[in-house]
Amino acid sequence: MPPPISWKTILLDLLFPPRCLLCGAFSDWDGREHLCRDCRQGIVYIRPPLCACCGKAMAAGEPGRNHRCQDCLVHPPPFSVARSCIRYDQAASLLLHRLKYHGDTAVLPGLRHIIEQAAVAGVCAPDLIVPVPLSPRRLQARGLNQAALLARLFFPGRDPDIRFDLLHRVRDTPAQTTLSGGARRRNLRSAFAVTKKAMVKGKTVCVVDDVYTTGTTVSECSRTLRLAGAKEVCVLTLAMVIVTV
Repeated sequence: MPPPISWKTILLDLLFPPRCLLCGAFSDWDGREHLCRDCRQGIVYIRPPLCACCGKAMAAGEPGRNHRCQDCLVHPPPFSVARSCIRYDQAASLLLHRLKYHGDTAVLPGLRHIIEQAAVAGVCAPDLIVPVPLSPRRLQARGLNQAALLARLFFPGRDPDIRFDLLHRVRDTPAQTTLSGGARRRNLRSAFAVTKKAMVKGKTVCVVDDVYTTGTTVSECSRTLRLAGAKEVCVLTLAMVIVTV
């Protein structure tokens, strides 16, 4: 349940009415997400049938529950299950870019609303939550790690279990956005290391990131955690890139 709205907040909203983060319209008064009703309704949630492993949407005629997509059958990923909340489209891109590249934490209530509405199922109950780490250079440039903020939204009240000291990025790799699938894998090979293997051994770990594109980043993180002794690794991302053919 969201916290009660203070009189101070109500007064500020009366003096300076909040605008929708996506379209700029004045927000309606039925929520504190800073997203208008029309934009909230336009967000595309990822719903079943899904691949039982990576969480990609499967066609209505394809087998759904307990079935894997072709990619996961041919190349089983190192994580047990991955789930995403919404489709990575213009709305998701705008919200995440404001957070990642502009440090605009005003988008967090809207992202919390999306996560609550998504109600992702099938993900393990983790002992530890590990946001995908940024390199020190990139973290300094951005001023925040969006995966860390999303981890707190996915797992409210579990701050002690969200660990930033277990997985470390040992190479400052180029951005993945312009690379092909094969280049992404080569780019991230051996890019991560577990710093406290004793804490990971035998534990169930959830890796959190912002976008699942090809799964390369979360797969490399998961592989590194499994090699360090993690019992199971699952993955949560806010959005997933859907490739249409």
